[in-house]
Amino acid sequence: MIEFNVEKLDNKSSARAGLLKTDHGNIKTPIFMPVGTQATVKGIHQSELKSDINAQIILGNTYHLYLRPGTEILEGAGGLHKFMGWDLPMLTDSGGYQVYSLSGRRKLKEEGATFASHIDGSKHLFTPEGVMNIQRQIGADIIMAFDECTPYPCDKRYATNSMHLTHRWLDRCFEEFYATEPLYGYDQVLVPIVQGSVYPDLRKRSAEYIAKKACEIYAIGGLSVGEPHEDLYAMTELCCGILPKDKARYLMGVGLPENILESIAAGIDMFDCVLPSRNARHGLLYTSRGVINIKNQKWKADYSPIDEESTAETSRKHTKAYLRHLFQVKELLAGQLATLHNLSFYLWLVNTAREKIIEGTFTEWKSELLPKLSIRL
Repeated sequence: MIEFNVEKLDNKSSARAGLLKTDHGNIKTPIFMPVGTQATVKGIHQSELKSDINAQIILGNTYHLYLRPGTEILEGAGGLHKFMGWDLPMLTDSGGYQVYSLSGRRKLKEEGATFASHIDGSKHLFTPEGVMNIQRQIGADIIMAFDECTPYPCDKRYATNSMHLTHRWLDRCFEEFYATEPLYGYDQVLVPIVQGSVYPDLRKRSAEYIAKKACEIYAIGGLSVGEPHEDLYAMTELCCGILPKDKARYLMGVGLPENILESIAAGIDMFDCVLPSRNARHGLLYTSRGVINIKNQKWKADYSPIDEESTAETSRKHTKAYLRHLFQVKELLAGQLATLHNLSFYLWLVNTAREKIIEGTFTEWKSELLPKLSIRL
């Protein structure tokens, strides 16, 4: 049984604290979901995801898992949870974003999307029905509808046609989803996705169309693809005003810490993004005081913790000087510790936001923290 309940509403914004129940455990929202593209959050052991980062849910990637190791291997293992040794909730995207990113290797048509594998050039077809069955085989608790993610910028005619295609594909996704059963003895939930680029009238039409579907979670896609932050916030707020108030809202692919705080205030409950882990591997650290490029000379003899205010042992135990040294000598541990820190910080951010919503002090806390998050230290 997958169910979402709002537990507390903020009195000065649209932020809320909720609880998403799944057969693999409950998720306290707002929540950030670390991205595990290929059955792993890069460089992080599953035990560290629990003990150091306190991750409640992670993501898998349908496109990559379909290509490698393949759905036969995953089904033979009993699903992705057992394959990778993760017993908490999991979400899989539909592969739509990856197909979108293969602009020179794919072709869209009514049936679905044909694309060439980035690995060996082999040709494949993703249809709404096929993607539902692939995600049944992968076995995530939360599975996403197959959609087209529009690029930014794109003209309104393209965005309109794309939105209608996404809606038609969505209807086919639901038909296939309800015609099939989960494979591994626990419930799965299908999540529809609002599209419409940065055009308010298209976003409104799409959100209204999506809201008619009876779901526990609704997603907002096609943002954080290069548009100005003002458009991101405007489209998010518009969609949140239309989507059901008693169900979870997932803003896909967002984003920077400041984006997450502003979007929580607009009413978003769930987030994912590759930024904290990807940037960590290049030495960019997010902290409660601002952003650190740990490779800079200024940290060479800085023996203070990576982040004094962090609740993560990694961030308090290791110094900036030590982490910089690891990057300088190209030790694999550098990327691991930096990733542990960044993901811990993101989880601290959403967990603290939840606490402040419950306390009734979210808006004041957000106003104090927000200016610090984008400062380059």
